[in-house]
Amino acid sequence: MWRNQEVLAFADWLRGHNAPLAEAARTAVRGLDVYSLGESIHAVIAYLENHDPAAAAEARRNYGSLMAWRGAPQHYGQAVEHGHMAGCEEDVVAQLGELLRKRIQLIADDGEAYFDAEQNARIVRAAESYYRAMYRGAVASWNLRDRHMFDTLQRLMAFRCDARAVVWAHNSHIGNASATAMGWRGEFNIGELVRAAYGEEAALIGFGTDRGTVAAASDWGGDMKVMELRQARQHSWEEAFRHTGYARSLTDWRGGKRQALAEVLSQPLLERAVGVVYRPQSELLSHYFEAVLADQFDAYVWFEETRAVTPLGHERPKGAPETWPFGL
Repeated sequence: MWRNQEVLAFADWLRGHNAPLAEAARTAVRGLDVYSLGESIHAVIAYLENHDPAAAAEARRNYGSLMAWRGAPQHYGQAVEHGHMAGCEEDVVAQLGELLRKRIQLIADDGEAYFDAEQNARIVRAAESYYRAMYRGAVASWNLRDRHMFDTLQRLMAFRCDARAVVWAHNSHIGNASATAMGWRGEFNIGELVRAAYGEEAALIGFGTDRGTVAAASDWGGDMKVMELRQARQHSWEEAFRHTGYARSLTDWRGGKRQALAEVLSQPLLERAVGVVYRPQSELLSHYFEAVLADQFDAYVWFEETRAVTPLGHERPKGAPETWPFGL
């Protein structure tokens, strides 16, 4: 998802952009998701080793049982939910509480480093809950994950005070879920939460394509490969934009003067969602859902034909298992 030539080119550009600026004016790239359980545990312990060795020892004890599952955390959730072991919830909550208790003391030494450590402790707490929730149903785990992403965004905005944020995520996270089949079955997402919190100060922008290639796996744990993306189905928003005749466009329907355009986009049509797994043989069932575009987004970026990202290195990466079971 991130380990590709296109992200590398962006990172190189951003480094040059930031170089002449004061630190407070630089653009930072931050993660919002829960998929870094092992890395976040190590980050908390490493921070405490540098700032409070006794607290680092306590963190090792609190995280000890969970560390054994860091390579396959979904199996931890399964073991707990099926009653094969006690969960680690109390320990990871206690560890976050200990960090928060010492916040004033630790933040005085290095506010940025403390903020990163606290966020990593919050990730561990959210990830522990997420991998247990996976076995209670898709709605519960999806909502927990997107609530965590929204809460992280809120803390980042508060930490940088006057900062503006661009959230780069899949349409299924960015668009207002209440305007889609996701919301109709009880799921919410970061887009819906941002809309409720910030109103018209936020712009929800979707992306769409008709055909081309995509870097994905055929199934969980499978080899990533470049696959042909089928032409969009009938009665879909992608088909509607193909029929405009524009190969590339930005359609923005905000504002009273564009009400007629918004009304045209206010019917429910199919919308395609492709993540790290793509199953063209069952595309309708696996990748399409209904959405009211005018309520889901504020604007829509359209590329009629797109190509897959270019992976870094010569190895053949596996389909990203950390996004299981959603792939988005």
